[in-house]
Amino acid sequence: MKYGFIKVAAAIPPVTVADCHSNARGMVELARQAASQDVEWIVFPELCITAYTCGDLFGQRLLLDEAEKAIAYFIEETKELDMVCVIGAPVRCDNQLFNCAIVSSHGKIHGVVPKSYLPGYKEFNEERWFATAADAYSDTVTVCGQRAPLGARQLFTIGEAKFAIEICEDVWTPVPPSCHHAQNGANILVNLSASNEQIGKNKYLRSLVSQQSARCCSGYIYASSGFGESTADLVFAGNALIFEAGTMLATAERFCINPQLAISEIDVNRLNSERQATTSFMGGAAALRQIQPYRETIIPNMNKKSISLTRPIAPSPFVPSDPIALDEACQEAFNIQVSAITKRILHTQTKSLVLGVSGGLDSTLALLVCAEALRRLNRPMSHIVGITMPGFGTSDRTHDNALILMQELGITMREISIVPAVKQHFIDLGHDINVHDITYENSQARERTQILMDVANQTNGLVIGTGDLSELALGWATYNGDHMSMYGVSAGVPKTLVRALVEWAAGKESNEKIRKSLLDIVATPISPELTPADNDGNIKQKTEDLVGPYELHDFFIYYTLQHGFSPSKVYFLARHAFKGEYDDDTIKHWLRNFYRRFFNNQFKRSCMPDGPKVCSVSLSPRGSWRMPSDTSSAIWLAECDAL
Repeated sequence: MKYGFIKVAAAIPPVTVADCHSNARGMVELARQAASQDVEWIVFPELCITAYTCGDLFGQRLLLDEAEKAIAYFIEETKELDMVCVIGAPVRCDNQLFNCAIVSSHGKIHGVVPKSYLPGYKEFNEERWFATAADAYSDTVTVCGQRAPLGARQLFTIGEAKFAIEICEDVWTPVPPSCHHAQNGANILVNLSASNEQIGKNKYLRSLVSQQSARCCSGYIYASSGFGESTADLVFAGNALIFEAGTMLATAERFCINPQLAISEIDVNRLNSERQATTSFMGGAAALRQIQPYRETIIPNMNKKSISLTRPIAPSPFVPSDPIALDEACQEAFNIQVSAITKRILHTQTKSLVLGVSGGLDSTLALLVCAEALRRLNRPMSHIVGITMPGFGTSDRTHDNALILMQELGITMREISIVPAVKQHFIDLGHDINVHDITYENSQARERTQILMDVANQTNGLVIGTGDLSELALGWATYNGDHMSMYGVSAGVPKTLVRALVEWAAGKESNEKIRKSLLDIVATPISPELTPADNDGNIKQKTEDLVGPYELHDFFIYYTLQHGFSPSKVYFLARHAFKGEYDDDTIKHWLRNFYRRFFNNQFKRSCMPDGPKVCSVSLSPRGSWRMPSDTSSAIWLAECDAL
């Protein structure tokens, strides 16, 4: 399980009703195909050895004898495969017949799991032929000459992955067995199914499986009967689904006459990390385990040396790639920000909102949020006091965009140059104005903050912070300069989402001047503009040249803070996500830089102003992230150095 991933498959084999050996041969072929792709766990549909639609033939001894021979054949033919197989078959025990999942690897049957809930309504008649798991008299069963555990409450463990099984109807019940499986340790759930098709059912099924994998914070492998089942009354389309915590990783073509495999990798590290962070996840589990004890079977680790990911790793985890999802995410994020500042305005009874408008991404988003808040409050735009504060590095491009936005929105505009005050400050300090060091830069940032605070006092207003989550993570803010405000409206918004939000706002904008200005702001290099421009008046100080690309840092932020991954795993994922865009050395360099800056700058986050949580990650010391300011980064940097 390299980096916590386990490669799994949902298989839809060819079936012929009651031809067990033909069915087993088709299953073996699919198992071999999966093994050739390094699959470690494969799941076949419900009753796939016989076909699900045998009806009263399940009462025929000959069919059941042939089914057991076919099971033996399958186990023998797959024993050399470095893979665990889960197949569906009827199993006899103590004068009863059970609809079961059989778990095997390397020629050994590890367990037999009967179906817990049998449908006996509408087109389903399973109660006519089978007994439920709760009705089982014994807790072991002999299949193909092997004695194996029998029961619904079983865990099958490979390394960090713990599998448990439910069968078809089980997941449609009010409290599916998988809920108990998850609380008893199963982080990957398996469902062998034979669900027939009807209009609208597939959409509901996918929603059901997605919800169950999310609720149980688990992987979920679903394999359902396909082409070859009897069509006397029903049609089976072959659903192969793999989910992880509510997100679909892989699926196969439905209504396909050919065998199908859906293959992906489930991230067990991620699931375990999320469960650990969600302290309510195990609520009541100890008492439940006393009432319903589970048996656990340890299956030897597969001999996999490495893993190649087939699942997509999004390079921008905070920004959806799908246009519809992106529009929804931007609308949601913007509304969170607007609602937050609206509440703060009403609570403080403030008369104005004061912010520095630089013509950059962050101040633009903050301005748009403030403008929308005032619209909803039916207050005039003049209650926003936008101040442009040109300094030594201010470019015409950003200055012009700032003016256009303020003019077209109709806010109160002020321009206060910081140059005279900063020059006097340098004289007072005895600092050479030609030395462009940290004193040179931070003096400008603090002068701007002082202006904003004092204007807020003049106008009975609030200073609205324009910094974002990515800058907070990297400490890319002047302490008691742009680091400080009276409310940080974008403190929970990572830089990649800031850019997406401004571009999204441009797409919604009817004012052509504002729209063009917003798009130009999106295209402008990110810069604090604290050092002089080049000879042509262009921005010389580019943030991403100094601290690294924000798309990389937002990727690091997401996987480090949201999932608690180690540097080596973050690096592994980044190489996959940014393949062809950044080479390995570049990713390593900025990853180390990220950890160094993140740990060294916690003191800035420990006293940051209020601001709303927008994404799944937040750095508020009062909410999502609490860390001592003097924490050592040694073990993280050591792992970076070992990459």
